[in-house]
Amino acid sequence: MNLKKTAIAITLSVPLLIPTTAGVVQAETATETPTVKTAAVDLRSDLGHLLSEHAFLAIEAMRNGSEGTADFEGSVAALNANTEDLSGAISSVYGEEAGNAFNDMWSEHIGYFVDYVNATAEEDEAAKQAALDELSEYREDFSQFLESATEERLEADSLAEGLQMHVDQLIGAFDSYVAGDYEKAYTYEREAIGHMHMVAKGLSSAIVDQFPEEFNNTKAVTPAGDLRADLNHLMSEHAGIATIAMQNGIDGSEDFEASVQALSMNTDDLSAAIASVYGEEAGEQFKQMWSDHIGYFVQYVEATGAEDEAAKEAALEELAQYRDDFSSFIATATEGEVPQEGLAEGLQMHVDQLIAAFDSYVAEDYDEAFSSIREAYGHMYGASETLSGGIVMQFPDKFQSEMPSDMPKTGLGGASNDSMSWAWASLSGFMVLITAMVFLRQRRETDK
Repeated sequence: MNLKKTAIAITLSVPLLIPTTAGVVQAETATETPTVKTAAVDLRSDLGHLLSEHAFLAIEAMRNGSEGTADFEGSVAALNANTEDLSGAISSVYGEEAGNAFNDMWSEHIGYFVDYVNATAEEDEAAKQAALDELSEYREDFSQFLESATEERLEADSLAEGLQMHVDQLIGAFDSYVAGDYEKAYTYEREAIGHMHMVAKGLSSAIVDQFPEEFNNTKAVTPAGDLRADLNHLMSEHAGIATIAMQNGIDGSEDFEASVQALSMNTDDLSAAIASVYGEEAGEQFKQMWSDHIGYFVQYVEATGAEDEAAKEAALEELAQYRDDFSSFIATATEGEVPQEGLAEGLQMHVDQLIAAFDSYVAEDYDEAFSSIREAYGHMYGASETLSGGIVMQFPDKFQSEMPSDMPKTGLGGASNDSMSWAWASLSGFMVLITAMVFLRQRRETDK
């Protein structure tokens, strides 16, 4: 199978967004009261959504491509839709020509990952190394270029390190999967998802620092913003991994246990986040209820495999009861700052999206399955905004602080600040960046 013909968009792109009157983020009135809802924090959330989803979908598409699975085309379509969203963000700010140029300048880069997947399928070690060599050369060229284009606002060495980290995570997840080391594969996948949230953290900070008035002088990195970002990360990761674990369960895939373990580790991290605010006892209550609801999804998968309609309905009834119990728990914990009724509605949407993704997969409607997966992944960003907003309103003093003098480390398993220095680029030279990339590509083609 030649993956180039299907145009997998496995990008390492860093979208550059600034708000305009018809742009990506609408500015809001700045306030001294801590809040998760500002223009700057919204930008960070939007970037975290699309970039982390890219990493998640890219790994799934690479795995599917290596095995030629029936849902391969569906995963590619979802990945391309994510790429279109990223490119559309560029077009909304800089115009269609710039958006097209953005896509074009990454085509060569994407091809090297495609080459690596193809070479792996063909067991061609020389071709695999050639793809890695191309990625290494690209990394060096691009990092040197950005150091110059941004007038040394970031260092080429740090930029190259960050690019290499992302490459290593995607390649590591893919290689481990092919080798049958599924636990390691999912560890890499979780790292790749977390790393892209750190990209969003550094990039959004750079953008709002570059254009403070466009964001009403709000900041992307605040205690409240960090809480929202951490919940964004973990709740969307839950949705993504849960859908894949359900697919693995019905297929009896060899990586089923590893996907369940990754889901369990995500639950541990979410529970720790709750415990950090409400204490260990509340964290344990959350963990038990969250684990229970995962168990009900497992029951639905098992009932589907057994073609037991009564058991499927029983699992859905358990999920409905969970919806009521969990929304009551959160409403009580937040002292009503997160309304029970609204939360219950959101939980039902989450259930409906995961069930729809799974049912569509079983019915072999893979485009619809991955469309529902994207909906489920994106829906969790609204849920985390609601939950984090309620927590911040309940404990404003805990989230009131000045902007730190440097980028803090992310919480809950993300990459460190050092690994993100590559994302701190000035946006003023974006059109110069496109021109220079075209020139660089032409020069390399001439040299070959």
